[in-house]
Amino acid sequence: MPTSRFVSPPISQFDKLRQPLEPGEKLVFEFFDAHLPEDWEIYIQPHLNGLRPDFVILNPKVGIGVFEVKDWNLNAMDYRIEEQRNRPPKLIGTKDGKSFSLQSQNPIEKVQQYKQEIFDLYCPRLEQGSGFAAITAGVIFPFASEQQVRALFNKSMLYRDMIKYSHFYPVVGADSLQSGDLLRVFPEGKRYYSKYMNQDLYLDFKNWLIEPDFAAEQRKPLTLDKAQKSFVNSRTKNGYRRIRGAAGSGKSLVLAARAAELLAEGKTVLVVTYNITLLHYLMDVAVRWPSGEGKTRKDITWLNFHYWCKRVCMESGHEDDYKALWENSDEDDVLNIALPALVNRIIDTVPDEVTHYDAVLVDEGQDFMPNWWALLRRVCLDKGEMLLVADATQDIYDTAKSWTDEAMKGAGFSGAWAELETSYRLPQLAMDKVCEFATEFMPPELVNLPKSAQLGLAIEPCNLRWVQVNESNAIDVCCDELMRLAIENNFNEGLSITDSTFLCDSKKIGYEVIKKLGSKGVKTVHTFAHDDKESRRQKVGFYMSDARIKATTLHSFKGWESRALVIYVSNKTDQKTLALIYTGLTRLKRHEEGSCLTVVSCSEKLLKYGKKWPEFETKILHRAI
Repeated sequence: MPTSRFVSPPISQFDKLRQPLEPGEKLVFEFFDAHLPEDWEIYIQPHLNGLRPDFVILNPKVGIGVFEVKDWNLNAMDYRIEEQRNRPPKLIGTKDGKSFSLQSQNPIEKVQQYKQEIFDLYCPRLEQGSGFAAITAGVIFPFASEQQVRALFNKSMLYRDMIKYSHFYPVVGADSLQSGDLLRVFPEGKRYYSKYMNQDLYLDFKNWLIEPDFAAEQRKPLTLDKAQKSFVNSRTKNGYRRIRGAAGSGKSLVLAARAAELLAEGKTVLVVTYNITLLHYLMDVAVRWPSGEGKTRKDITWLNFHYWCKRVCMESGHEDDYKALWENSDEDDVLNIALPALVNRIIDTVPDEVTHYDAVLVDEGQDFMPNWWALLRRVCLDKGEMLLVADATQDIYDTAKSWTDEAMKGAGFSGAWAELETSYRLPQLAMDKVCEFATEFMPPELVNLPKSAQLGLAIEPCNLRWVQVNESNAIDVCCDELMRLAIENNFNEGLSITDSTFLCDSKKIGYEVIKKLGSKGVKTVHTFAHDDKESRRQKVGFYMSDARIKATTLHSFKGWESRALVIYVSNKTDQKTLALIYTGLTRLKRHEEGSCLTVVSCSEKLLKYGKKWPEFETKILHRAI
C-alpha cells in the first residue's frame, strides 16, 4: 500500500542517489517505513552542516531521531574497545596481525556528536537540559547480533551514559530489526505527543534536513529548448561557433552538453574557463546530458585558462621558464601577457610536445582576451571545432571591449552571433529588478537584457529583500541575514540551509562573515583565504553539493546559480563593480517552492534603486557625536 509519508529524497529517487544506499540502510529504511506512524518524516543521508548521519526521523508533535547504520560483519576482524584516561574509549581493529584505530568510525561517538549538535545548533529553542529528551540517538547493526554489538560497545556506552538512559540511546542488532520490534529500535516511535517538541522546533530543524536543491537537480536529465538543442547537436561548416545570450539563457548548459556529445562521438575535448570554480558547475551539468553520464568528468579535459598554460609548460619541459616568469614580475603582466607569450613560443618550437584536441570550448568568453583565444586555436586539430559563449553584460574584467568586429573576424568567426534570448534561471520578480539595474547602471552598448520564458504573471514565489547598512555593521548584518535563512525562514519552508550562498566582492569582508558564522556553530565551504595559493586550492574544492553553507566572491560565483542568496555590496561603484553586482543579482535561480535574494548594501549610489525592492529595511548605525 503506497505511503503518504514525507521521505527525503523521495523513494522514487533511491536508485539515482549519488551515494547509493548500502544493503543495511535499505533494510533500516524499510523497517522505519513499515513500522513508524505516517506522521514521522524520514530523511536519508541529510546534509547536516557538514555531517551526514544515515537517517534522521522527525515528528512535529513528538521529537527527533538520529541513527547511524553499520553494515559491519563483526566476525571479519577482531574488534575491541580500549579504555583511555580522561578520553572516550577507542575502537580498535586487528587484521592479519596488525592493529589500527577505528575511532573515527565509532558509531557511539558519532551519534553522541549528532545529538549534541542538534541540541546546540539546529534546535536552539529546545529547553536546556530537559530538551535533550526530545532527541533519540541510535545505532543499528543490521548484520550483527544484538548481544555481539552490546558486548563490543559496552565501555563506550557506559562512558556516554547510554546504558543509564537507554530509552534515548537504542543500540540494536539484526534481532530487533527482524522481529519488527519498534519499541526496541526506536522507543519514542510509538509516542503521540511530547511536551518538549512543537511546530517552531520542527521548522527550525526541518530546513537543515531537506535535501539541497543542487543534489536533487543532479539526478534530473538536462532539459533544453529547441534552440539550445540545435546548437548541441550540430556544428557550423568551418567548425567555429560563437553564442551569446543574457544571464540564465543556458549558454553554459549548451556548452557542457555539446562537450558531452563530442566525447560520445569519440572526439578529444578541452573545456576552458577563466574562473576555476565554474569548472565544477560545467562538469555537474555535463553528466546530466544523456550521452555524458559516467564519462565526462574523467574523459574531458576541464581547465581554467591559466592552468592550461601551466600544463603546456610542464608537459613540454619548460617548467623552469614558467617559474622564471614569476620572479619579480607583476602578476597581471604575467597572466595577461608573459605567460600566453611563453605558451605561444612553445607551440612554435615544439608543437608535437603539446596536446592538441578535436574540440576546444570556452565558457564566459567575455572574460578572455582575443590573444588567449588565438592561443587556444593553435591546439585545435585541423577540421576541429571551436565554441565561444559570452555575455558582455557580465564584463567584470573589462575585457569585452577588446572583442571588436575586426578581432572577431580574425578569430575565425563569420556571420552574426548565434543568439539565446530566453532566460530560464531568474524568477520573474527578480528578472524585473535585474533589468531595472542594467538599464539604470550599465552601458547601453553592453546591455543584453534577459527575456522571460513565462507568459503573464510570475508563478513561483520569490522573496526579494534589500538591507541598507554602513561599513561599521555590514559584517553583523550579513551574518544575521544568513541566519535568518537558517533559523527564521518563514517564507520558504522547502528551503535547505545548505542551498544558502553568501557572495561579496571582498575577501576580507567574506572571511569576517564566515568567521562570525563559525562562532555560532555554522560551518561553511568558502574561498576567502588570504593566501593566494590557498585560495586557489579552496576554489578547486568549492562544490555546490558540499553539505555546508557556501561563501565565495562574486567573481568566483559567475556561471553558478542558487535559490537562496545573500549578497554584500560595498560603497564602490565603478563600472567593473557595477557589472559584478549585476552578475551577482543574476545568480538567483527560480524554484517552484520559492527562492530568496537579500542584498546587504553600503552603496549610497544604489540606495534609491534598493528602496524600490519589495522588502526594504535600513540598518544604518549613527555614531554618537
